[in-house]
Amino acid sequence: MSIDLSQFHQVFYEESYEGLDAMEQGLLDLDLVDPDAEVINTIFRAAHSMKGGAGTFGFTHVAEFTHVLETLLDQIRSGQRAMSQGIQNLLLTSVDCIRGLMQGLQSGAEADLTDAHDLKQQFEAILSNETPADVSDETIDTNQTSVEEETGGSGWHIRFIPELTLLQTGNEPVRMFRQLADACDGQMKISVDTTRLPVFTSMDPEMCYLVWEVQVDKAIDRSVIDEIFEWVIDDAEIIITPLGESSVIKEVVEPVPQAIQPKEEKTLSKPVEKEKPSTKQPAKTQESSSIRVSIDKVDSLINMVGELVITQSMLGQLGQNFDITRVQRLQEGLAQLEHNTRELQESVMKIRMMPISFVFSRFPRLVRDVSISLDKKINLEMSGENTELDKTVMEKIGDPMVHLIRNSIDHGIEMPADRIAAGKAETGTVKLDAYHQSGNIVIEIKDDGAGLNTDRILQKAIENGLVAEGANLSQEQIFDLIFQPGFSTADVVSDLSGRGVGMDVVRRNIAALNGSIEVSSERGKGSRFVIRLPLTLAILDGQLVQVGKEIYIFPLVSIVESIQLDDLSINNVGGHSDVLQLRDEYVPIVHLDDIFNIANEKRPIEESIIVVVETDGEKIGVVVDELLGQQQVVIKSLEENYKRVDGISGATILGDGTVALIVDISSLTKMSGASSKIIDGSHKAA
Repeated sequence: MSIDLSQFHQVFYEESYEGLDAMEQGLLDLDLVDPDAEVINTIFRAAHSMKGGAGTFGFTHVAEFTHVLETLLDQIRSGQRAMSQGIQNLLLTSVDCIRGLMQGLQSGAEADLTDAHDLKQQFEAILSNETPADVSDETIDTNQTSVEEETGGSGWHIRFIPELTLLQTGNEPVRMFRQLADACDGQMKISVDTTRLPVFTSMDPEMCYLVWEVQVDKAIDRSVIDEIFEWVIDDAEIIITPLGESSVIKEVVEPVPQAIQPKEEKTLSKPVEKEKPSTKQPAKTQESSSIRVSIDKVDSLINMVGELVITQSMLGQLGQNFDITRVQRLQEGLAQLEHNTRELQESVMKIRMMPISFVFSRFPRLVRDVSISLDKKINLEMSGENTELDKTVMEKIGDPMVHLIRNSIDHGIEMPADRIAAGKAETGTVKLDAYHQSGNIVIEIKDDGAGLNTDRILQKAIENGLVAEGANLSQEQIFDLIFQPGFSTADVVSDLSGRGVGMDVVRRNIAALNGSIEVSSERGKGSRFVIRLPLTLAILDGQLVQVGKEIYIFPLVSIVESIQLDDLSINNVGGHSDVLQLRDEYVPIVHLDDIFNIANEKRPIEESIIVVVETDGEKIGVVVDELLGQQQVVIKSLEENYKRVDGISGATILGDGTVALIVDISSLTKMSGASSKIIDGSHKAA
């Protein structure tokens, strides 16, 4: 009788990823002068477990690679070989390599063993003492090639094939091409491959359909190119090869991943031999389909189910011979049922809760690698790693946080010499904190860098047409400009560069989680970004409102206030649009019955109630007939059970069995046309 080992593959992948995380964290924490033996043992055990598991399941290339890695670690832990900066760098690179091999196995893609082969040769050279044990950073290079290949000889050819979702990660290809042009003194040519472009009516403005061919006509180090494209190695395929005899850029007509094939193929030059990729990026990490739960949470859930069964049994006996004398017992039983249901709900939700350390764990490596590449000294301080939030929320908040931290490192923290000149310590600090507050999780990202240059932000916004000339904006409104779509700060100074490109995507991704992001900054002192998120996406704190005979739910997190109107509060703009004067600003008014075509008897607006809501930094006043109360609701997907409806994010079932729709505030703002694109001061009350 044979056993199907494939049923255990997922467990092996999850345990391997945990082992890789432990290896990476151990290597980052390792004291090179006096390494902790227990840390070395932890790293060794993780490699040993992966080697054994890979051998069991027939993943030969993983087992062979980790065997060499394990041998080196065994020599280090036994004292036969000293730890060094070069070996630490090599081991960290090996962690990335193994992770890429695992992702390839998990996705079923054909294994690319180029990097693994190069790393294995370097390990074997160290083990055979062909390379000194105290190898320097320069001698440990995962792309060791000849001098001509390292410098590109007469130049480089780069084929840049981004994932369709590249722009949604906050990355901007044009910015990378500008950096490349600076590195080669403008000696480069670019052509674009448009074969992935769909028909105009099917285009999504947030998708990156283009593929670029870049020819660098200057001999520069390969490491310079790698550094420029390091932000997108997980979101694109980048093929870099030294220039051959031909220096003419050609348009490659071979199929592109996810491409929409053109009707006819053409070339801009004579056909050339197919280029051999020098680097192939690993497959992207797939979201985990399972979750580990502590036995305490399982025991609590079982106890709650037991209590519920007892209550159900009691109510069942009451119903068999029910009479008026048992009404009080029935009421007590229903109250107990409500209590048990609430506790059961909380226990079930806790099963999906995971510590945010699963997200935080990637940032020490990120800060280390980026600070080294930028020649900066940066210390990362983390707190609140045990703060728990829903697994779904945690999986989706990682990319926005990576973008914010990269900006703090790259553009917030100054160079050591500049910090010393400004009277600061040469080592900058990035602080990452998480905590619970009012039923939400709050994540703070702070740095002690140069801070946001408000004058520069305002000037660039005026140049880009986002702000009218002479507009008088508050500091908060100026900070909000960095989240405006299309805001670009290509040639900026200080803290601005990069924060305008893709920050609108960061805010939109956070808003999709029913969260919000705030920014504060002080010149010369640093910047602070605060992200507020719900603990779970399955349950929503909502405000029930009635419009005509329909009931809708507004997320409480979006509501600023609710007010009863009077004649003096309403103003008319252009003879057709009403605005509400709310203290020092004007808020556009929209009628929910008009937006959703609800049959409703019109009443004077001053007799109605307005719910002021805010999304993406903009406020609107929504006219409703009545406020019904606040309650937690379980969110049901309307798209899965019916179809997508503009302005609606989901639905829920109320206590009386009726269905209430949950309003999507961001979509509602766009549907009403109340969203303004240009800030000209007209929103400010006189």
